[in-house]
Amino acid sequence: MSDKKFDVVVIGGGPGGYIAAIRAAQLGFNVACVDEWKNGKGGPALGGTCTNVGCIPSKALLQSSEHYEHAGKHFADHGIKVEGLGLDIAKMLGRKDTVVKQNNDGILYLFKKNKVSFFHGRASFSKTDDTGYELKVAGAAEESISARHVIIATGSNARALPGAAFDEENILSNDGALRIGNVPKKLALIGSGVIGLEMGSVWRRLGSEVTVLEALPTFLGAVDEQIAKEAKKAFDKQGLKIELGVKVGEVKSGKKGVSIAWTNAKGEDQKLDVDKLIVSIGRVPNTIGLNGEAVGLKLDERGAIVVDDECKTNLPNVWAVGDVVRGPMLAHKAEEEGVAVAERIAGQHGHVNFNTIPWVIYTSPEIAWVGQTEQQLKAEGRAYKAGTFPFLANGRARALGDTTGMVKFLADAATDEILGVHMVGPQVSELISEAVVAMEFKASSEDIARICHAHPSLSEATKEAALAVDKRTLNF
Repeated sequence: MSDKKFDVVVIGGGPGGYIAAIRAAQLGFNVACVDEWKNGKGGPALGGTCTNVGCIPSKALLQSSEHYEHAGKHFADHGIKVEGLGLDIAKMLGRKDTVVKQNNDGILYLFKKNKVSFFHGRASFSKTDDTGYELKVAGAAEESISARHVIIATGSNARALPGAAFDEENILSNDGALRIGNVPKKLALIGSGVIGLEMGSVWRRLGSEVTVLEALPTFLGAVDEQIAKEAKKAFDKQGLKIELGVKVGEVKSGKKGVSIAWTNAKGEDQKLDVDKLIVSIGRVPNTIGLNGEAVGLKLDERGAIVVDDECKTNLPNVWAVGDVVRGPMLAHKAEEEGVAVAERIAGQHGHVNFNTIPWVIYTSPEIAWVGQTEQQLKAEGRAYKAGTFPFLANGRARALGDTTGMVKFLADAATDEILGVHMVGPQVSELISEAVVAMEFKASSEDIARICHAHPSLSEATKEAALAVDKRTLNF
């Protein structure tokens, strides 16, 4: 075994990996983290997909594009006159890159602060014996390290459309979608999931004519149906063209852009010519180069690492968290699993409640939810009560000039326990946390209805929706 010995080695420096490494170090373990992401200069770029080509840069561009749209379309409502409005895409992308680098550097600082050893390169299993596992790190120079415990947090990769590989010039993954140098006149997205809607929103605000092609017959099928319909109404009004029940045929990429053959829900053949195509049809677990076969690591039919409820793999003292295992591919889910695994290694009882993991889509309006949807409750035959409250009746939303959407509560008909909370509207990514806390403590809708909320605030819509479960709203 290597003379560089650690109690815990974490493979991957994304949200699941770097958080697991820090928590393990806090618990007194000698910890190393291996990550291969590189910045433009070849240096380390910790944070994984989330920080480098996902959550962080997309939110930076969403914010910039929202400012641009407000300046061009909404400032006049506030008595603010804007003349000669212009767009500097290079500067906008530069700001996004700065935000990314700040996060990269922040994780390096946290590693130093918590005494986590960092190795810049790709880790793979080499061999195992009674003392643990030997890993090869292929970086600037190849070296070996050994560990008693290994936590795999290698994330996921964008799923390519069969017959239309990513070239990141015309056919783009989330990576290329964040680096478009000029506003495309026409842009198509295949897939209306989180990434597709967020990227579509960015480039629509900046001036692109955006068409979204979705194979499923329903819009945002995982979202509560009432909330999804409200969101689609808003997107339609904004000019985001969403086609449902689509079958995509041949995709051709050339010098002038991309040509897409597709069939609509009526079975009619269509053709769409665009400057750029963003493919957002899901992600696949990343185990490339891990060499798990060398130690007998078990994968499922999707290529994900097989784990039990505690994130243990089939190998002793090998754990896996985040996108590379079952469950939702969410950064915060990976973080919670990372913390839980570090605590389990220390003999504690780390816990992740999948029923209270919040979901957010950072469009405008934002969409956020936690718990079960109304269609899920109907399918399982559970008796429930529902209450909704529109932002149209909220004083703070009126002052903001953004009254789109609503808050919706679903509670057990007999016990009043909150079963799900669903929101579409301004800043609901922040409002959803109250619902998560409430559900973690098995609160009832009456509990939220009885809590004092600041006035005027958007959070009053949450209180009012809870009141609506008992049909006693005060402001609607």
